[in-house]
Amino acid sequence: MRIALIASVRHGLREPHAGGLERHTADLSRALRDQGHEVAVYASGDSDPELRVTPICPSATRLDFSDAARGDVSMLSDRFMDEHHAYLSLMLSLADADVDVVHDNSLHYLPVAMARTLRAPVVKVLHTPPTPWLESAIAHRDRSTVLVSVSHANAATWSTPVDAVLHNGIDLDRFLPGAGGDGTAVWVGRLVPEKAPHEALRAARLADLDLAVVGPAPDADYFAREVRPLLDDRRTWLGHLDGDAIIARLQAADVAVVTPAWDEPVGLGVTEALACGVPVAGYARGALPEIVTPDCGVLVPPGDLPGLARALRQAMALDRSACRRRAEALGSIDRMARSYLQVYEAALT
Repeated sequence: MRIALIASVRHGLREPHAGGLERHTADLSRALRDQGHEVAVYASGDSDPELRVTPICPSATRLDFSDAARGDVSMLSDRFMDEHHAYLSLMLSLADADVDVVHDNSLHYLPVAMARTLRAPVVKVLHTPPTPWLESAIAHRDRSTVLVSVSHANAATWSTPVDAVLHNGIDLDRFLPGAGGDGTAVWVGRLVPEKAPHEALRAARLADLDLAVVGPAPDADYFAREVRPLLDDRRTWLGHLDGDAIIARLQAADVAVVTPAWDEPVGLGVTEALACGVPVAGYARGALPEIVTPDCGVLVPPGDLPGLARALRQAMALDRSACRRRAEALGSIDRMARSYLQVYEAALT
């Protein structure tokens, strides 16, 4: 099958990945190619060369607009215009492309709004709760656009019914179980308010546990205000690590903590922790209750810091092999790719 895979251009597809969406897109492209399909990946030019990306913008930074355009008071933000130009150009180029299906992993409205100009069906994957621009485009989609959500919880946030729910798979041959035993907790993700690492730090202090915080800190104000004051000799920030370093940290940890301050649409980091044999303590919000079962984690109401501190200690006593089995039940990248192929085939009938 000939597949056009559209990525988000906010970040390049390369290690260390900016987030789960970038890792998911890169992994899916590899899995589809490994299964014998032709995959054209449309992403920013600063992606991993191994992915053989067709760049739709030079990098995840800036395009060049004229001074006259920038001086127009009606011009929207630079990032908005960057993305608009990139996806408009892409969709116009795909109008006559010789592909069987277009898989849209972007967060942009144009691939959906312009889907009816293509000869191939579009499979639009909803990786987030509704955003106004995308919700508007989806409300006017035609029958050639298939909607897939990454969780049942995320699907329920959209006013338009989805056609399928497919949980993201992970590389189970890379995220392998570790022995744990270092007595520490680990938190992995972007250090931003909606993921609330500051609450993980507070819960770890209440539980008298060491905590390693791993991930990029793109919001400097939030980091300085909410995170840095909570760091000490036992609660540390390790920075933005690549995949192998994250796996090593997970394999050594005794518990992973997850603190979404929004309806987390997918728990890719949770599945990765479980695959490494790490029990999970976190908030019962968004997709987490779909992923974390009582034999592999302990969930508490959002914002319950004393409860989360107790959950950290309780989860540490759970069977690590049960965590791995849960990750295997959720599925591998290969399983995910095969599931998407079934969606593609149905869209072509």
